[in-house]
Amino acid sequence: MLSNVTTKGQITIPAEIRTRFHIRPNDRVDFFVDGERIIITPVRTLKQLRGSVAAAGSGDFNTEREEAKRVVAERVAGENS
Repeated sequence: MLSNVTTKGQITIPAEIRTRFHIRPNDRVDFFVDGERIIITPVRTLKQLRGSVAAAGSGDFNTEREEAKRVVAERVAGENS
């Protein structure tokens, strides 16, 4: 899919991609350079991820939240290495 770059350096993410990756107005995206490629990745907040991970056992909310933070941090670190 193609998109034009404006004089301000802005691009429009095609609707099909926004829909597929649940990108909404005011969401943030991150840019990664991979050789000669540019990779755009949606940035998810913990609030957006709430409810997407089932609790393991009968843990309390704070314990589950800290575990979710740890898992997300490990995944992000793995993607950036």
